[in-house]
Amino acid sequence: MPKYVIEREIPGAGDLSVDQLQAISQKSCEVLRGLGPQIQWVHSYVTGDKVYCVYIAPSEDLIRKHASQGGFPANRISEVKTVIDPTTSEEKKVKVGKSG
Repeated sequence: MPKYVIEREIPGAGDLSVDQLQAISQKSCEVLRGLGPQIQWVHSYVTGDKVYCVYIAPSEDLIRKHASQGGFPANRISEVKTVIDPTTSEEKKVKVGKSG
């Protein structure tokens, strides 16, 4: 199933209170329940004026539907093609077996 990063422009996002973030999260989860199990919210990163959300969904259209029903902006939706981390830099060791 494809994974997406959604960029949401929300001025002052980094200054939202715990209660405000909880309310936004509750609304998101309510909409997700209505859309069914194919779309899943993994987690989000809150910055100064943006929120970056990671979702698993079968299509970008379903992500947009969630945003529309929840009243959330979805300024940019990008499908994740590959995930890398520090272990990506490590040399791949290939074991060669002896036969016979």
